[in-house]
Amino acid sequence: MKRRIFMYLFIFSVLLIIFQYVNSKNIIDKYEKDIKTYKSKKEKYEKDISQLEEEKFELSYFSIDNNEEALTYFEDLGYDTATLIPAIIDGLLSMNVYEGEDHPIVPFASMTSSKILINKIKILNHKWIIANFTDGKHWGEIFVNYEIDEKQELKYTLTDYFLYPVN
Repeated sequence: MKRRIFMYLFIFSVLLIIFQYVNSKNIIDKYEKDIKTYKSKKEKYEKDISQLEEEKFELSYFSIDNNEEALTYFEDLGYDTATLIPAIIDGLLSMNVYEGEDHPIVPFASMTSSKILINKIKILNHKWIIANFTDGKHWGEIFVNYEIDEKQELKYTLTDYFLYPVN
């Protein structure tokens, strides 16, 4: 009888050990599969991030923020670029507040009931700005020269412009 009990205990122990082994192996295999999946996703994301950083660098190439020569130009004249650059943008945006139908710098009249407004502005360097404008239906872009005169006032000069055709 004791022998039988020991035999049953032995068989039960062997079955328990086999069950533990199979279960542990399945868990380890799943973890290894998950690790491979996460590694491949990580590599993909790192590649995507690298590509986005390259694209960001290319897109920001013509920008005063990344143009040391333009920033140095202003700093050599004694301007704080951290306050000057927003002032340049604000000066152009302030032209959106105007009376009548003619925008102070955009050479087109609105063809809708809305006024022409400048939306997006990009300062290219210490002399040039590109901006887009719209009346809600029609869109265009302007190329503007700017300078600071002897009275420390910003002066904007329209250099070129176009209006996209309406389809």
